[in-house]
Amino acid sequence: MKYMNSWKRRWSRLKRNKVLSLLGLATRAGKIKSGSFLTEQAVKAGKAYLVLIAGDASENTKKKLSNMCSFYEVPARFYADQDTLGHAIGKEFRVSVTVTDAGFADEIEKQLKTEEERNCI
Repeated sequence: MKYMNSWKRRWSRLKRNKVLSLLGLATRAGKIKSGSFLTEQAVKAGKAYLVLIAGDASENTKKKLSNMCSFYEVPARFYADQDTLGHAIGKEFRVSVTVTDAGFADEIEKQLKTEEERNCI
């Protein structure tokens, strides 16, 4: 029962959050790479359009991924935590999620900006 309650809370958060919903949709479309190793491969191959890095990732991982993304000119954003990112794409914990489709990446960035504006006001 305890597990079910935490799942319900995460599901309700996922339904309300458009960024996480878009990540789930992109996953079902096969346009997501997850984990730091696959993120690194996608960025270096030029297939990445957006990288989301978990806010609770280690400082070394954050620095490594953000430096790599800036070198290859791929937008990188810090978002949520490892559990939330993983749950949004149907996995467990994920430090990074890479979007490999330009349309999904643009829409996710737009939603991130509206979330930032809503939180700032």
